[in-house]
Amino acid sequence: MPQPAESAPPPVAARVAVVTGAGTGIGRAVARAFLDDGWAVVLTGRTAATLEEAAAQHPLSLCVRADVTVPTDVDALFTAAVERFGRVDTVFNNAGVPGPQGAVDELALDAWRHTLDVNVTGAMLVAGAAVRIMKAQSPQGGRIINNGSIAAHRPRPRTVAYAVSKHAVTGLTRAIALDGRPYGITCGQIDIGNAATALLSDLGHGGGHVQPDGSLKIEPTFDVAEAARAVVFMASLPPNAVIGSVTLTAAGMPYDGRG
Repeated sequence: MPQPAESAPPPVAARVAVVTGAGTGIGRAVARAFLDDGWAVVLTGRTAATLEEAAAQHPLSLCVRADVTVPTDVDALFTAAVERFGRVDTVFNNAGVPGPQGAVDELALDAWRHTLDVNVTGAMLVAGAAVRIMKAQSPQGGRIINNGSIAAHRPRPRTVAYAVSKHAVTGLTRAIALDGRPYGITCGQIDIGNAATALLSDLGHGGGHVQPDGSLKIEPTFDVAEAARAVVFMASLPPNAVIGSVTLTAAGMPYDGRG
């Protein structure tokens, strides 16, 4: 009696990336750039529909709905990644929120805590789970790339919660790089300014961005695909090379003169 034909095994990629906040904005662009470069990509975020849309049924994609502030979600994410692709080579630690508008004397405590929960604690939980996998896998090692911001260097007016959270991400990056060294785990950070995304448009409120003198100004932007290309380049370096920190901004944007 004829036996049913076995389904073909899923394609296997040489390199595996996990991208958080992959449904929209910079995360989506980075996930697509990894897929276009031949990587297997685990896309994760809080909204399944946007993840599936970003993945576009690519055979080397896996969509996992997860909230980076929930430890069990993060553990399940990395379990799914290893079960599907066998290992994790790179994590783009990207999930984040812009936080509330306000100076330090105006912030609601809940809004402050939420910003730090997502941008700092979420990044720590993702990095911790990634490091545990990278220590245990063979060959050992991997790469973590944290999405900082130019706010990690110079804040915009009335964004104290976001600025503090992104300064903290820089500390996280440096600590991971040091602690991961004996295990072949590298960690770098990309600080992006004014990549053209829906979030950037929302922050501008249609009338421009607030400048230190209180005025509004339409600022230059650049294609988010260039930010994605930079992340893939950072991830594609050989294990014995690392970009510890890179700042990528729109040419002509007020950066050195702000603050």
